[in-house]
Amino acid sequence: MDEAKTTLDQLTPGQSAKVKKVGGKGAVRRRLMDMGITSGIEIAVVKASPLGDPVDYLVRGYHLSLRKAEAQMIEVVL
Repeated sequence: MDEAKTTLDQLTPGQSAKVKKVGGKGAVRRRLMDMGITSGIEIAVVKASPLGDPVDYLVRGYHLSLRKAEAQMIEVVL
């Protein structure tokens, strides 16, 4: 079965996906992982701000706001 791959920024409120890979380099990648975003965890999109950036995600039971540029670095499967 082929899973649909995309990046976190492409999801809409109400959707959830499993993290496949955390991209980025150096400090940015480390910061995302320190916030609990690691391979295999489930992330749900809660809501977007009125202008669409940042977006509120539910990660490991807490709310996390990420900018679109940060969310583009996170590869997910639906």
